[in-house]
Amino acid sequence: MVSFTSSFKLLAQFAVFSAVLAADVNYVFNIANGNIAPDGFTRPAVLVNGVFPGTLIEATPADTLHITVNNQLTNPLMRRSTSIHWHGLFQGRTASEDGPAMVTQCPIAPGHSYTYDIPLRGQAGTHWYHSHLSSQYVDGLRGVIVVRDPNDPHLSLYDEDNANTVITLGDWYHNPAPGIQEIYMAGNHEPIPDSGTINGRGRYIGGQTVQRTRVNVVQGKKYRLRVVNISAYSGFTFSIEGHSLTIIEVDGVSHVPKVVGGFDIYVGQRYSVIVDANQAIKNYWIRAPMELQHDSDNDNLDTDNVYAVLHYEGAPDAEPTTPAKWKFNGIQYQSPSVPTLLQIISGATNPADFTTSEHTLVLNHNEIVEIHLHGSANGHVHPFHLHGHAFDVVQGNSGPINYVNPPRRDVVGIKGGTGIIRFKADNPGPWFLHCHIDWHLEAGLAVVFAEAPAEQRSGPNAQIIKQEWLDLCPIYNALPADQK
Repeated sequence: MVSFTSSFKLLAQFAVFSAVLAADVNYVFNIANGNIAPDGFTRPAVLVNGVFPGTLIEATPADTLHITVNNQLTNPLMRRSTSIHWHGLFQGRTASEDGPAMVTQCPIAPGHSYTYDIPLRGQAGTHWYHSHLSSQYVDGLRGVIVVRDPNDPHLSLYDEDNANTVITLGDWYHNPAPGIQEIYMAGNHEPIPDSGTINGRGRYIGGQTVQRTRVNVVQGKKYRLRVVNISAYSGFTFSIEGHSLTIIEVDGVSHVPKVVGGFDIYVGQRYSVIVDANQAIKNYWIRAPMELQHDSDNDNLDTDNVYAVLHYEGAPDAEPTTPAKWKFNGIQYQSPSVPTLLQIISGATNPADFTTSEHTLVLNHNEIVEIHLHGSANGHVHPFHLHGHAFDVVQGNSGPINYVNPPRRDVVGIKGGTGIIRFKADNPGPWFLHCHIDWHLEAGLAVVFAEAPAEQRSGPNAQIIKQEWLDLCPIYNALPADQK
């Protein structure tokens, strides 16, 4: 996965809560050790009610949560006391229930219990919980909180919002957290996980072929997916093959809907996105390649092998037939059936005039474009080439930033760090930015900049079109498949 930084902003809006009948919502969390194998490697863990991720908490904004935590931990390889933080809940007048050990409470000792009493006081949204005693949640004590607003301003935009549409993205370590923490505190870099998981299932290099998590949908329905990063270290880039995503909530706050092809989600963050199951009945990849802060030194980890399956009712009980492919910002570029230039000449001007898989971004004439290219974490050096321009290499592979006299070229190699390039959009046209490893280009590692579409159609910078060029498409389209 390679990404570049986008610059859209989501405008917050506020929901007005009408009177909803208040209720006491009770949960019991038995915190105990158990052996699990989310990625096929069996290890002891710290679990809520025997599962990872832990029990899903569901409520409405008028409710009061009562969560009784029974500490049954015994394994000496991991912390045996515990405390739980309810991440995202504001805890008005209940700071004592927030959970961070030695900040708002002493830990719950083994063999003891504590009931967290949390009035939600009108707060809605997607949140999560995790141990807040040292690094204990790395060992498995983490789960999701969903507070559904009956007056959700986006309620008309989706049909389904339930336990089956909650998606957790989590990194996983094969060794207990205290030992890993000791190595880190001795002066080493942050520990790299062994795998990434979606809803508690993942794979590592050389491990078992663990069955992928499956999210079931029915063609014609719209789904609210609540995506939560419950990791200890890793970010992810989330996307769904062949489907756009409409963001409606970020970290518990409703937002003006924003359509994207994918999004980065870092530790602790939550997004609600609407997915329209309007595609052909088959299986599609849910992709969440991991983003690390430095190169991996863990031979178990394949940062790109983090997948689940979006399964349409009626599709085969199998993984998608589409191979895992490269992509920019969660979008795998696919060539359109009509050349981008011909679309522009015919009037295409706005981003909405192009399909998601065409991954075409519109640039204004003469604006300065700065692109942050974030490399993949698997050792590949991607030689990125921009058509139509030479660009300034302001930063290469997380090196020093140079805006004074940067080198200028049209190919830059990006490995695991970040590179920054700049150019002036003074050459109207649809210009390709792509990895020049041809296999990666064919796999979708590309984006098109539609530079100054209006200026390309008319004025001093208008495109010169030959009849011979116009004849190319009808001739090509008339070919039999074996000649294309």
